[in-house]
Amino acid sequence: MPSIPTRRTARFAAVGLLAAGALVLSACTGGTAEPTPTATGAPDPDASLTVGLVLEPTNLDIRHTSGAALEQILVDNIYEGLVTRTQDNEITERLASSYEISPDGLTYTFTLNEGITFHDGAALTSADVVASYQTVKSDASVQGNAQFAGVTAITAPDPATVVITLAQPDQNFLFTLTGPAGLVFKKDDGTDLKTAENGTGPYVLNRWTKGNSITFDRFDEYWGETATLGEVVFQYIPDFTAGVNAALDGTLDVLTAVDPNLVSQLEDDGGFLITTGRTTDKATLAFNNAKAPLDDVKVREALRLAIDHEALVEAVGAGQTLYGPIPELDPGYQDLSDLAPYDPAKAQQLLEEAGHENLDLTLTIPSFYGTTVAQVLISDFAKVGVSLEVDRVEFATWLEDVYTNHDYELSFVLHVEPRDFGNWANPDYYFGYDNAEVQRLYAESQTEIDPERSAELLAEAARLVSEDHAADWLYNGETLTALVPGVDGFPEDSINSRIDLTGVTKTAD
Repeated sequence: MPSIPTRRTARFAAVGLLAAGALVLSACTGGTAEPTPTATGAPDPDASLTVGLVLEPTNLDIRHTSGAALEQILVDNIYEGLVTRTQDNEITERLASSYEISPDGLTYTFTLNEGITFHDGAALTSADVVASYQTVKSDASVQGNAQFAGVTAITAPDPATVVITLAQPDQNFLFTLTGPAGLVFKKDDGTDLKTAENGTGPYVLNRWTKGNSITFDRFDEYWGETATLGEVVFQYIPDFTAGVNAALDGTLDVLTAVDPNLVSQLEDDGGFLITTGRTTDKATLAFNNAKAPLDDVKVREALRLAIDHEALVEAVGAGQTLYGPIPELDPGYQDLSDLAPYDPAKAQQLLEEAGHENLDLTLTIPSFYGTTVAQVLISDFAKVGVSLEVDRVEFATWLEDVYTNHDYELSFVLHVEPRDFGNWANPDYYFGYDNAEVQRLYAESQTEIDPERSAELLAEAARLVSEDHAADWLYNGETLTALVPGVDGFPEDSINSRIDLTGVTKTAD
């Protein structure tokens, strides 16, 4: 089962779409981004930091509920895995002090750090890791179950060592462990994960005021470096103008998902620092490849050629053009702009050849995304004889109708997860795209031990997907974050998928 995500409006909402399943992951280039310093005084070790976010989780059970809304706040703060990933998607140790991969790519051996305890005070041992991963392997309702299909054994030779054996090499397996599938839970724990937690991270859950906020407190018995904030309040404000107003009236210290059109208010009126971060957010205009008239490649190509991508990015106000399914932060990226240049005349010609000189289509879009993208598409499509009706729906409706039932023609969401190219190799995914060669190349890329060769295979597959015009990738999103003076170390990149609070400080008022 796959997994979707999303993000903001006009700079758009960081949202994890999904209620269903898996996640295919990514590695990356470059070093960890250095957050822009804003603090001038001494950090307050007991400071309270209030962060404005867009999408509130429906529950806190990250084991059984997918979506960026949970990963964004829980991973690395409440729950931890053997490994984690940096802002630029490089893999690094977390609960494990070290790991080794056998030359044949089949055996992963992890050594645990010493002194790790759960929030209830129980010591973590390799038995907890084995039990957690055995559950992922055996329970189809648990996040990451599909990614553990190739796991043949999970053992604990001693209390500090975990050995995982695979049936065949899996280029993405270690990255899988940086997500929900790799999180470690206490063996035989009776905690109700929907409303409570018992992790190993530097913060504990204080309270959840549904419809309003989630509050974390510092866990003073944390096994690693103690958190540098006393309290963090995640304030959920789904309206972007309301979020800016909350920042300006002093309610928020940090506002994520800033609408580019409102940046000047924060800079000029509030003195906020605005940071721009990289993401793996793919603003995807999905075509239902299994439903007429989108089952005709000429129609799909025509729609792509009709879109002025440069103008759309300018209208959105943040991001960069993206003409294929792999963003720059993921392995396999290449510039595919040659496959969909802005050419409305050719778009009209293709539609005529397909017998659709006048075409009526419906775009189904979650209502929190605002109007910018839809307005641009309506205008661009009208120029080539395509009338676009926009159906704005609640996110739950989108999940049911589009994601689950595949009942749509065109749809728009931001897919935020890194390394999710596997969705294009899955004919049962809501895209309805089925290409045997793409599936073969993707499968080969995952069993390829050499990461460079694996990336080459992904690039080859991605070009085929774009040549088939299986969708249109409107842009690769950037994330705009506003910080009050005195906040330092807040992450800039990839914060739609997680906000690691490690090292974030706030000066005394």
